[in-house]
Amino acid sequence: MTTLEQLDESARQERFDLLQQRMRSVWDVMRLDHEDESVVVVPSVAVDAKAAGSAGLVQAFEERFLFLLLLLRQPLLRMTYVTSTPIKDSIIEYYLALLPGVIPSHARARLTLVSVDDATLRPLNEKLLDRPRLVESIAAAIPNRERCHLIAYSTTERERDLALHLGIPMYGSDPRLADLGSKTGCRRLFAQEGVQHPFGAEDLHSREDVVDAILALLAARPTSRQVIVKLNEGASGSGNALVDLAGAASPAEVRDRVEALELESPTLSRAEYWERFAGGGVVEERVTGTELRSPSVQLRVLPDGTVELLSTHDQLLGGPSGQRYLGCTFPADPAYSRLISDPAQTIGRRLAREGVLGRFAVDFVVVRDETGAWEAHAIELNLRKGGTTHPFLTLQFLTDGRYDGPSGRYLTSTGAEKHLVATDHLEAPELRALRVGDLFDVVARHGLHFDQSRQTGVVFHMISCLTELGRVGLTAVGDTPEQAMELYERAQEVLLAEAVAAGRARTLPG
Repeated sequence: MTTLEQLDESARQERFDLLQQRMRSVWDVMRLDHEDESVVVVPSVAVDAKAAGSAGLVQAFEERFLFLLLLLRQPLLRMTYVTSTPIKDSIIEYYLALLPGVIPSHARARLTLVSVDDATLRPLNEKLLDRPRLVESIAAAIPNRERCHLIAYSTTERERDLALHLGIPMYGSDPRLADLGSKTGCRRLFAQEGVQHPFGAEDLHSREDVVDAILALLAARPTSRQVIVKLNEGASGSGNALVDLAGAASPAEVRDRVEALELESPTLSRAEYWERFAGGGVVEERVTGTELRSPSVQLRVLPDGTVELLSTHDQLLGGPSGQRYLGCTFPADPAYSRLISDPAQTIGRRLAREGVLGRFAVDFVVVRDETGAWEAHAIELNLRKGGTTHPFLTLQFLTDGRYDGPSGRYLTSTGAEKHLVATDHLEAPELRALRVGDLFDVVARHGLHFDQSRQTGVVFHMISCLTELGRVGLTAVGDTPEQAMELYERAQEVLLAEAVAAGRARTLPG
């Protein structure tokens, strides 16, 4: 018997290649109501230990993908969902109650929850691989490996090794293609495919490289006033930093500005940032104009190589210089949705040729000039699920709809138009006064629950970190952009008001 530890990287990759060849046949029989169809969900997310502060945020990110429980609307599908620590029963009941046309107890009987019982800050995939017996028990519960696949958040060598342990293919890209999604890799790909992107330089590894790149940029673009420095592996804007070049001309002045760069991450020091930058990064001219927005496009490559346009979003950004992802609205403004969809599909076709599989997103900056015309610049490529994935799939699973690329609209199975506003960052210290049960009580009393008959309302996520971290996520669904925003704002106002009331000092008993 061969164990994983006996295989070197080459042998592991060879086995993985063979395993992935099964993904197409697994895909072909999905949703055909075979009684032995199943999925294994391992939502492992690498969270910066300094930013997380506690394991509560790690668990919340793992639970962010509980929208996948809505797949249990398929009457025979079985699901194994793995997390670091146990999920509260009330949270599971909340999601199962959203299932359209399904008896929650029937869906619950087809759901197996697995906890590693490890509350450390390490990624879930590492925790699992450290426990071969637990992985073996998950594998033993798979009814038919020919009709099962692994769903992961990202696809690293650890997810690959989990797929090998379980003996099932993974719906996601080969880890060897990860460089395509780095900041350096995607700039190269954009250039090769003729997709417009910000002027700059890639494959940088030091402060000196950054200074040299900025000097070269200023020689070519003397009017540039700001540049963005990005870590190759930064996520959600946390690896970005802003350099203000206004008035800087000499190498010494540029060097001083680079030393004073403004970090998006509130937990990194400049010294730590430059340590991480040794792993690679880029410099880009900051795109400016009369009006600027930050949309993204979601696509996927199917096992047969077909590229599908899934959605467009407008991102809600914050942070010191407005580069950190906080949430999104969907669909993106039709004024430029086609403008970003076309180059995104060009990138998608290239990725399909490279062998990429599964979901990915392309981030853009669009800017409007004095004539009112929009111009799009591709800025990032994420070869993984991201912050826009769970709101869109929640809407799709609840309404059985699709995004219509030519019109830029999302239509349900009955032809009704829907819109959403979502965030992972409803945060306030006052929210710590609420427990999970209090949240559900607020939802019921204030009519915030998603209404299946109207297909509007609010769905909460990342619920488990409410009390510990004072943070929760939500997706508000409406018939119009205005209604979705109204529901979104009302949910936040109600929840914060209830939290303030729950934390108010009580009169001592007489």
